[in-house]
Amino acid sequence: MCQLFAGQDPKHYTPVTRRIRLNGQSTSIRLEASFWSIIDDIALNQGMTTPKFISTLHSEVLQLHGEAHNFTSLLRCAALVYLGQRDSTKIAAE
Repeated sequence: MCQLFAGQDPKHYTPVTRRIRLNGQSTSIRLEASFWSIIDDIALNQGMTTPKFISTLHSEVLQLHGEAHNFTSLLRCAALVYLGQRDSTKIAAE
């Protein structure tokens, strides 16, 4: 079982830093390459660029919660939610 996880290509979990603007502020976000791939896919699916998607998400979190505690963790969890919804949509279609 561990071979499935331990044997993955290191490029998938290599941290990648991207600079973007959130509410006019320049910032850096550091995520593993696999998460960036999923976030890019979400943005494409939403008809947005990745920076626009992230900025929109950040604004919505601020509206809902007043703060964006640990925004990179929120992005990782958003990726997991997206994968879960995508998988359940696939299963329902079969």
